[in-house]
Formats: sequence, C-alpha cells, structure tokens
Amino acid sequence: MRTMVLVCTLMAVGALLLTGCSTTPKTAEGQAQLTAKSEDAVQLAKKTDPGLQKFFDTAVGYVVFPTVGKGAIGVGGAYGRGELFEGGKPVGYSTLTQASIGLALGGQAYTEFIFFENKAALDRFKAGSFAFAAQASAVALKSGVSANVKYTDGVAVFTMGESGLMYEASLGGQKFSYTPIQTL
Repeated sequence: MRTMVLVCTLMAVGALLLTGCSTTPKTAEGQAQLTAKSEDAVQLAKKTDPGLQKFFDTAVGYVVFPTVGKGAIGVGGAYGRGELFEGGKPVGYSTLTQASIGLALGGQAYTEFIFFENKAALDRFKAGSFAFAAQASAVALKSGVSANVKYTDGVAVFTMGESGLMYEASLGGQKFSYTPIQTL
C-alpha cells in the first residue's frame, strides 16, 4: 500500500511538472528577462571557468537554463525554463522537468548548460526525443574543470550552483521540451 501511494504521488508530481508550465515566456518582457538571465549565466560561467569558452565556440548549439529549482521530501521534482542558442543567438525556448524518487530532502537552485557537439544531437533535442536517464551526470562548474570534460553521445552538461542545500541519492531523469522562437 505504501509503495502504491508513493508511485501515485510521483506520477502526480510528474504530471504537474510536465503539463503545468509553458515552454515559451508569455510576454515580450518575460522573453527579454529570460534572455538577459541566460546571457548573465553565460558570462558568469565563463568567468568561473574560462576554459568553458571552447564549448561555447565549438558547439553547434547550447541550452542555458539560468535557474532550475529543485526540491524533495522523498519524492521530488525540478523545473527550469531556458533558451536554445545557435551561433550565439537565441533560436528557441526550452523547459526542463524532472521527477525523482528515493532518499532526498531539501531544495536548491542551480544553472544548467547543455552543449551539443553535432547536428544530430541538436536535432534530437529539437525533436523532443531528448531526455537524460537516471545514470546521466553533469559536471559541477568550477575553475579549470572544463579542461577534462568530453562529449558523451554528442552532449556535454555543466551545472553551476546558485543556492540551497540538498541531500540526495535518488532515481530520476530530466526531460526537455522545445519551442522555436516565432518570427513575425
């Protein structure tokens, strides 16, 4: 019975995360704020680890999630809204959702960068068939760490802590959605 309640709770959290939030900011002001936050996050990341510049220079595209909020008490979730860049210019919006189950307690906010090494990886992301499994990992960004990072399946992921404290040993994965910027 306890397992069934836990599974139902996880499904409810996942459904809320997957359907409750739009990919595209609803107003021009919201879009401009997201772009400014994304650009600020890129500048801070480059300052934190100047070696990250090579990823920005050579990736066919990258996604910036300036703030991902994550929280859990056993069952957890995370949500973030970001922008996809190609050639250094924003071309679309994305959401990151995550549901997890396991030993987890607390909350945190962090920034996430996903770099695409080749067009095939970028196209998978744009098609909506892109997700990270539970065993996927990101590199915590600090000075010099990017020098040893290699792409895996055409993707490299970095995170940069913002705030919060979280204890976690959980199972879960990230799922993404993508909407291109509409030009008039």
